[in-house]
Amino acid sequence: MANVVGQRVRRREDPRFLTGKGQYVDDLQPEGALYVTFVRSPWAHAKITSIDTSAAAELPDTQVFAAADVELAVSPAPPFIGVDERMFRPFLASQKVRFAGDIVAVVLSGSRASSVDAAELVAVEYEPLPAVIDIEEAARDEVLLFEDVGTNICLERPLEPDEHLFDGCDIVTSGSIFSQRLAACPVEPRASIGQFEDGKLTMWLSTQTPHQDKMVLGLMLGLEPDQVRVVGPDVGGGFGGKGLSVEDVLIAYLARETGRTLRWTETRTENLIAMHQGRAQRIAFEIGGTQDGVITAMRWRILQDAGAYPGIGSFLANLTALMASGVYQIPKIEIGVQAVVTTTTPTGPVRGAGRPEATQALERGIDMFAADCGLDPAEVRHRNFIPKDAFPHQTAAGAHYDCGDYAGALELALKSADYDGLRAEQSRRRQTGTAKQLGVGLSTYVEVTNGINETEFGAVEITSDGGAIVKTGSQTQGQGHETTFAMIVADRLGIPVEKITVIKGDTDQVARGTGTYGSKSTQIGGAAAAQASEDVVAAAKRLAADELEANPEDMVLDLERGQFHVTGAPEPALSWSDLASRLETKGLLEELAKEADFTAAQPTFPFGAHVAVVEVDTETGAVELQRLVAVDDAGIIINPLVADGQVHGGVVAGIAQALFEELTYDEDGNPQNSSLVTYGFPSARELPSLERIEMVTPTPINALGAKGIGESGTIGATPAVHNAVLDALSPYGIRHIDMPVNGERVWRAIRDAGHT
Repeated sequence: MANVVGQRVRRREDPRFLTGKGQYVDDLQPEGALYVTFVRSPWAHAKITSIDTSAAAELPDTQVFAAADVELAVSPAPPFIGVDERMFRPFLASQKVRFAGDIVAVVLSGSRASSVDAAELVAVEYEPLPAVIDIEEAARDEVLLFEDVGTNICLERPLEPDEHLFDGCDIVTSGSIFSQRLAACPVEPRASIGQFEDGKLTMWLSTQTPHQDKMVLGLMLGLEPDQVRVVGPDVGGGFGGKGLSVEDVLIAYLARETGRTLRWTETRTENLIAMHQGRAQRIAFEIGGTQDGVITAMRWRILQDAGAYPGIGSFLANLTALMASGVYQIPKIEIGVQAVVTTTTPTGPVRGAGRPEATQALERGIDMFAADCGLDPAEVRHRNFIPKDAFPHQTAAGAHYDCGDYAGALELALKSADYDGLRAEQSRRRQTGTAKQLGVGLSTYVEVTNGINETEFGAVEITSDGGAIVKTGSQTQGQGHETTFAMIVADRLGIPVEKITVIKGDTDQVARGTGTYGSKSTQIGGAAAAQASEDVVAAAKRLAADELEANPEDMVLDLERGQFHVTGAPEPALSWSDLASRLETKGLLEELAKEADFTAAQPTFPFGAHVAVVEVDTETGAVELQRLVAVDDAGIIINPLVADGQVHGGVVAGIAQALFEELTYDEDGNPQNSSLVTYGFPSARELPSLERIEMVTPTPINALGAKGIGESGTIGATPAVHNAVLDALSPYGIRHIDMPVNGERVWRAIRDAGHT
């Protein structure tokens, strides 16, 4: 089988998912397991004056652990962040809680119900303290979460402003955008099973990163690598939210301490208040340029909410800063970054992880700058694009772009959307004064994937029946790796996709790996599998030559037939099954097993352009998204069907941030969205059919020519929809509304502008 790459191959995973045969952590039924319930603080900020676990501990087959019973001290932030260790999160709070959901005790019991009942009997006395939920208020250090640190600022890249930055500018546009706090909200919440037997810890986790989890668990518990096994079965969505959590480490520790198998599946309320949350970032911007729309300078001040305990969430503003220049040639850029702690759920990566925020601020700023210049926003974008022939390109913000055709992407999107026709219809509606006004929003973006040049593992081995096994360190959470990786290998071996098995997610079966996040799986995991495949072919040619008594240099692999023969002489030939059978008889089959580790020379930078069309009812504020045209260029696409699914999911997530989703807290730090009744994400009913337009610009960074695509739709869609709503409202003098731009906010903005 040759040239399977690029074909629309149905996902081989889907039959088991669609028929309910997927195997998730909560489906596993270990014998004699105790159920875990975490006792969580109802207060956002309070001193703990006492914890009494005696009533709960008296229940049959029940054990209760507070901080004094656990030797684990704190969960350190990744070392590259540089956070003060006094801000590290305790596994169990003992003196103070810092967000509603902080863990103060752990209950183990024989059933899920009895575990919950026992948790209700744990008596905790609190002395409430003032909450601080606003990031700008937190930065003033009037309410401190960590008194011994003396500040809420946990990360800072100071801005040293150049007073001459905007010299010579005809226009300087200023504004601010808040990328609101979001939930990853996977269909499957977090789940863990921990077992310690015969000196070995086995953890079954709903995770994106099995091998990283294995490493951290070993470090936390003082175990050697061969004493830890992590198994990631089917995972019902991750979106950045499913790395190793404090809950997972506590379960591993207590499984070892008690000698019992422990299991935990969080409730949806736990998921919404305790899993790390995304975005929560404010960017104040100034954009300067000429009257004819050429941008010459830009300044950003980024303020990131890290939540109660700074981890990766505090670092993500650095990715925002890296992508500040976007698709534009901006010669002078200044950026300051601060991250602060607040009495809210800790933040972390959620689909896009710092990059959506950059595009949201930049694309909103471009529209405002265009308005100040009196120019069409599409024209201003064209006047500032990095040219197609300028790659590789180093931006003033420090990003090193591999390749792109930004003008081409926008032109394709505008043509597909009939931009001129949309503007004509908009003009007609404005002239007639109809209540339902049309808004057209643009977004042209670039993002970074595999941003820190990570390495991924791949291995390929030929089986005795002439099939193949692929092992990958990448971990799928719905992206279709089992299909995509099989296609990559099939294309190089000439073995049918259905005869290729993909193994992932088990650290005892896969030697190493980094996992899946940052849209990097195909470009490094797929590249590693491709390299291993090519090494297998090279070995097979040598071995087939021995069998056919030919010169190895004369051997070729006919990919269409899956057979080896001498160049120019199709017969005699050996199929993979023929060769494998002969080698197995001689004890040489293991020579057709190869491993590879692929490290990219640099990240890749997918790009694209989105056009959103909305109708806004200016009497009620109601917003209806009518069209979303998406051009997303991720280089060579292995399986267009899989890529379509990734873009569709990403676009929906992007639309959701613009119009629907938001996690909020009241002034006391109480979460206001602890169920799916109050956390609103859209259903298919609220969404138009996505119009996806293909565009392919291969990257030179890997042999596949592939970039990441998992987050592209999310990054492009949000500012397009946001801009569209504000475009519809521009005749009313409304320049900005914070997201989500839902009916209430739109109605209030119109009222405040004096038009109701």
